[in-house]
Amino acid sequence: MTTEEDFDRRIEPFRSELLAYCYRMLGTVHDAEDLVQETYLRAWRAREQYDETRSSLRTWLYRIATNACLTALKVHGRRPLPSGLVAACEPLEPLVRGDNVAWLQPLPESLLDADDPARTVVDRSSLRLAFAAALQHLSARQRGALILRDVLSFSASEAAEILGTTVVSVNSSLQRARTRVKEVGFRNEQLSEPPAAEQRAWVERYMRAFEKADVEGLKRLLTEDVLMEMPPMLNWFVGRANYGLFMDWVFEKSGTDWRLTSVEANGQHGFAAYRRVGDGYAMHTLQIFTLTAGGISRTSVFQDQAVYDAFALPAALDARGLARV
Repeated sequence: MTTEEDFDRRIEPFRSELLAYCYRMLGTVHDAEDLVQETYLRAWRAREQYDETRSSLRTWLYRIATNACLTALKVHGRRPLPSGLVAACEPLEPLVRGDNVAWLQPLPESLLDADDPARTVVDRSSLRLAFAAALQHLSARQRGALILRDVLSFSASEAAEILGTTVVSVNSSLQRARTRVKEVGFRNEQLSEPPAAEQRAWVERYMRAFEKADVEGLKRLLTEDVLMEMPPMLNWFVGRANYGLFMDWVFEKSGTDWRLTSVEANGQHGFAAYRRVGDGYAMHTLQIFTLTAGGISRTSVFQDQAVYDAFALPAALDARGLARV
């Protein structure tokens, strides 16, 4: 085995966790994938410079990935969700598009390879959309410090090496980041969420009610303070009654004949919704759900071709619900 082949073999197991890291930093799937590729290219070019007596291979790769992310974040601003950008509205107010906003995107579970040996390193709770949105309120270095220390459990000295700074600076950034995350109202809903199988069953009940256009059935699955947001629309609102009013409008406007396809993203369950158009079904939205013990507490609804592409979703289905070529 050549040295080059051995190097490839050693760095490949870190790909999934580096993708999750770049996603947390950037909030966009496409850019995260590009920066992981860039990280591997930079690592390959600098492979002769790696000194295992100075740092672990994992730490070295994270430093390369972090430098790439920090450079990218100098160009790109934060990627919010509507609830982190504008005030809540009434459910039947006219929809207002925010096409000039670079929105946070969901991360398909399929991109985190189930056979990747490093999969256990990827903490699914730290990929939750609510947490990813909270990270967007931090500066680039605060974001890095919080993820490296609180999510990935690097030591302060390792985080300092990765960020190219001092332990004092890392600790200061970490403290400011923790404070800011609390200020923006992030709730760690993982603490009250039901087991994975129960979450899946809950979403499946929601899907059955949705396919029947059963608004009352949907409402029974929601918490009282459920939040719905739907980028690229700026509109978002809170409350089970408001949710019901909005869904009544959706079914009145878009019909009651739907086909749904299950998806998983950010450690959460959801579905792609296709509405009846002509003799088939056209893509309408991709919806991701946050579950607590009391029910669905948040619905994040995406209507974005880039998101559909990331999930490899077909644009249309035939009358049988199969992808149209």
